[in-house]
Amino acid sequence: MRVVFLLFPSLTQLDLTGPAQVLARLGGDARQDLVWRSRDPVMTDAGFAIVPTATFDEVASVDILCIPGGVGVNAVIADDEVMGWVQEVGAKATWVTSVCTGSLILGAAGLLRGYRATSHWAWRDMLSLFGATPTTERVVIDRNRVTGGGVTAGIDFALSLTALLRGEAHARAVQLSMEYDPAPPFDAGSPDRAGEPLVSLFQERMERLAPGREKELRALAIKRGFAAG
Repeated sequence: MRVVFLLFPSLTQLDLTGPAQVLARLGGDARQDLVWRSRDPVMTDAGFAIVPTATFDEVASVDILCIPGGVGVNAVIADDEVMGWVQEVGAKATWVTSVCTGSLILGAAGLLRGYRATSHWAWRDMLSLFGATPTTERVVIDRNRVTGGGVTAGIDFALSLTALLRGEAHARAVQLSMEYDPAPPFDAGSPDRAGEPLVSLFQERMERLAPGREKELRALAIKRGFAAG
């Protein structure tokens, strides 16, 4: 079983490393690869790099394709080479999956049209640009499409996928092995509970970090052949 994650500059590393830690415990013949156009280190938005284990040319088919998110998502959608690889591999994959805004990449590749899907709460509604139905659950399973919400939801996503692949007992054992027993010190993990001041602060920060991101994404949707949203 070949599990492949897309690497790209300015991805959110936990979108990838959280699920990768879980899926590393699938057992059997499962193996993981981190794929980019070259084997040069790829800088994440956390300020450190991750080294790819394979290139696009080396990966023509996968069992599980997983796309993380991050501020680099728009640049990926604008890149014909990367999107061509996602489309080709995703069309043949047994499972097509994502974490956070990685679902926007899947959507732009035409892989979520007619599917229910989720993303980070701040960008979830943008899935409708690509013919997907935005859904508020933390993990959404629609046939062979499995999408996780923002960042930390990647661990929940990977445990849910593990249960689909190996059974609930195996997934529970993985959860225990990781001592995944969340008890956050604050109740501010969703916009409803965080309150409007914190939501506004987040949105202001994102606009400084990636100005015009939403407008650019709408233009990219048109470039990829989707009607204006």
